Amino acid sequence: MGSCPDEINVKTIFYTFTSNERCMTDVQKIFTDFLTAQKIFKNRHALSESFTPDTIPHREKQIEELAKILAPALVNSKPSNVFIYGRTGTGKSLVSIYVTRELMRASHENGSNVNVIYVNCKMKKLTDTEYRILAYILKQLGEDVPFTGLPTEELYRRVIKKIDEKKQVIILILDEIDALVQKIGDEILYNLTRINHELQKTKVSFIGITNDLHFIRHLDPRIKSSLSEEELVFPPYNAEQLRDILEQRAKIAFYDGVIEEAVIEKCAAIAAQEHGDARRALDLLRVAAEIAERRGENKIKVEHVDMAHEKIERDTFIETIKHQPLHSQLVFYSILELSKIAKEITTGSVFDFYISVCKKLGVKPVTERRVSDLIAELAFFGFIETKVISKGRYGRTRIISLKIPKEIEEKIYILLAEKFY
Repeated sequence: MGSCPDEINVKTIFYTFTSNERCMTDVQKIFTDFLTAQKIFKNRHALSESFTPDTIPHREKQIEELAKILAPALVNSKPSNVFIYGRTGTGKSLVSIYVTRELMRASHENGSNVNVIYVNCKMKKLTDTEYRILAYILKQLGEDVPFTGLPTEELYRRVIKKIDEKKQVIILILDEIDALVQKIGDEILYNLTRINHELQKTKVSFIGITNDLHFIRHLDPRIKSSLSEEELVFPPYNAEQLRDILEQRAKIAFYDGVIEEAVIEKCAAIAAQEHGDARRALDLLRVAAEIAERRGENKIKVEHVDMAHEKIERDTFIETIKHQPLHSQLVFYSILELSKIAKEITTGSVFDFYISVCKKLGVKPVTERRVSDLIAELAFFGFIETKVISKGRYGRTRIISLKIPKEIEEKIYILLAEKFY
C-alpha cells in the first residue's frame, strides 16, 4: 500500500525544515567565525570613494588654486565658474569636496553665508531628466517636490524662489557633467548658468567636473564661455605618489601589522600603469584585504593583490561599458562584430558597420568624426588599442585591435547583443 498524501507532506515539510535549519546553522557559523577572527579592517570606509581625508597628498597646487578661485564667496561675491579636467582617479571630486567643505567652515566662522550643493550626474534615476535634477537640487535646498507631475518651468521657478530666499553664495558642483549632457542635452546647463540673471539676493557659481578632455568643445558656445571661466587640469599620479596615498589610507583602514611589505608597492605599481588612477589603487588594496579576510587569513599578501587585480579588471570593463552612452556602445559592438569576421579592423570599416547597425535599430547615427572620437575614448578606457600604419600610395590608416581578455570580450558581446537585438 502506497504512502498517503499526508505522509508525503509530513516528510517533505520535515526535510525542508531540517535542510533550512542546517543552512541557517552554516550561515550562523560564517557570522561567528567572522566575529571571532583576527580583524584586518579598522576602518573599511577609509578605502572607499566617498571618504575625504584630512589632508590630500600631492594635490597641494590644485587645492590652492581652487581655494583662491572660490575665496570671494566669503565676502558675498560670486566666484568664477570652474571647469575641472582629469582622468578617472586623479582627485578631482575629492579636492572639490575638500575645498568646498573648508570654504563652508570658514564661512561659518566669519559670519558669511556660503552653501554647497553636490550633484553626481552619473547617479541613476537622479539626473536622467531635467525634471529630476531640478527636483534633487530643490531637495538639497530643503524643499520636496513630487517625483513627477509638475511642468519643468514650475520647477525652475521654485528653484529660483528657494535659492533667493536669503542673501548667500551657492557653489553648485556638477560631477561627471559630461554624463548629464549625454543623457539630457546641454540646454539644462544653459538654463542653470543663466540663473543669476533671475536672482536678487543670492549668487550661484558652478564647478563642472569631467574626465572627458574633449567635452567642452562639444558644448554650445554660449555655455562654454560661461562655464569655463577658470580651468584646472589634474594630472595622473605616478607610482611614488600613489604609494604615499595608499600608505596614508592604510594607516586609517587597517590594524598594525596586517599588510605584507610589498603589497602597497604592488598596488601602486599596477595603478600607475593604468593611467595613475588613485581610485583603482585604493580598490585594489581594499579588495585584496577583503579576499584575505574571506579566506580566514590574518595578513594581506601580494597573492591577494593578484587575485584582486583579476577580479576588478573583469568587473570594471563590464560596468564601464554598461554605463557608456548609446553610440559608444554601438561603436564597440561594431568592433566586436568585425573582430569575428575581419582580418583587419580599420576606423573606416567600423564606421560603415556602425552605420548599418544604426539603420537596423532605427537610430540616428553620429558623424564620422564623432565615431573617431568614440574610438579614441574606448582606447583611453583600455578596451581597444589603435595604431596608425602606412598603406603606401593609399595613405595611412588606423588599425584597431581588442585589448580585453577573451572571457570579458564574450561577456560584453552577449551583454550588447541582448541589448540591441
